[in-house]
Amino acid sequence: MSDLMETVLIERTRELIPDDNVEQKKMFGSTCFMVNGNMLVCASKRGLMARVGKDQEAEALSKPHATPCRPAGRPMPGFIRVEPEGIESDKDLKSWVDLARNYVCTLPPKQAKPRKTKSGKARP
Repeated sequence: MSDLMETVLIERTRELIPDDNVEQKKMFGSTCFMVNGNMLVCASKRGLMARVGKDQEAEALSKPHATPCRPAGRPMPGFIRVEPEGIESDKDLKSWVDLARNYVCTLPPKQAKPRKTKSGKARP
């Protein structure tokens, strides 16, 4: 996937998540969308990483182009990687975003962590 296609995927994903409590953040070398501080999905050149939770994982893995998410070779339970072919249509992308929202919206909001200075100490 090219940089332009990644940018388009990020824009398509953002349009599907109109909530005020959504934050767009650079993580994992990609653009992640957070709801109440919890990661929802991450759009990148490699496709989409969706946080679906352990209970929905088997259902998610039964969908075409879905595989377990294994960054650095370690499994991330409850996270699914979707190949670009699995999110080409807006309908397919929306189904992944909706599946992730079903799980993430049940999680309690995360408290913002204090930002650290360059010396490693927390800012007041």
